[in-house]
Amino acid sequence: MSPEIAKHNGKPQAAPLRSMPPPTSFTPVTPHLAISPTVSVVVPAMNEAENLPHVFATIPKWVDEIVLVDGNSVDDTVAVARRLRPNLKVVTQTGRGKGDALAAGFAACTSDIIVMIDADGSTDGREIISFVGALVTGADFVKGSRHAAGGGSDDLTLNRRLGNKVLTTIVNVLYGTRYTDLCYGYNAFWARHLDVLDLDCDGFEVETLMNVRAAKAGLKVHEVPSHERTRIHGESNLRAVRDGFRVLKTILKEWRRQPAPPQPEPTATPAADRGVA
Repeated sequence: MSPEIAKHNGKPQAAPLRSMPPPTSFTPVTPHLAISPTVSVVVPAMNEAENLPHVFATIPKWVDEIVLVDGNSVDDTVAVARRLRPNLKVVTQTGRGKGDALAAGFAACTSDIIVMIDADGSTDGREIISFVGALVTGADFVKGSRHAAGGGSDDLTLNRRLGNKVLTTIVNVLYGTRYTDLCYGYNAFWARHLDVLDLDCDGFEVETLMNVRAAKAGLKVHEVPSHERTRIHGESNLRAVRDGFRVLKTILKEWRRQPAPPQPEPTATPAADRGVA
């Protein structure tokens, strides 16, 4: 790290270096990489007992907190989750829908960074490091993209692919974004931006709502490639046509809504300074 250079009376002067956090404040990721911010992973689940062993096996051990939001499952979802991760935090959903579940899970998180993944096995927890890496190097909000270079999907039907492309184009035109993917449930962000996101929807349109509000608030949004896999067990509650219209309605509604101001970065220890070692 080189000192910052400033000029005083025409002569360059070196500003003092900021002190680094002590080694004990970093969480080892690999022998060559450590991160300082704490990380929570939110997993909304309803009747996903068969899938959770596969999902939890991909979540890195260095994740500080896993929050399972149980949508009043009638199978052993909670019991299986507790067996897999005894220190798990369980939130019982009082409302209905994915948006409501995520809002409840986010409110229960205690970490600096929040990551949301699905409980059906379609999102790979081993990709979390890419999301966290983008955040600690300057992004405010990181969204997974199945259409970015290196991404992909084993699950997108032709109708869903076409619908996602049309909806993504509409958002890019209305909000001046350059998104390559819109309706994907793998996202991460600094917890301090929860007020900006202000989730107030119930269904699968929640991912679109988050992406739009992040853009409207002027957050630094970064896309990382992600590969979506097919659901391992069970059937999805997603209905392409019904949920597509809900997404479109959300896009147009948000276009008329005033954005919330973004929260400033903490002044004590800037996140970028304590991000990667």
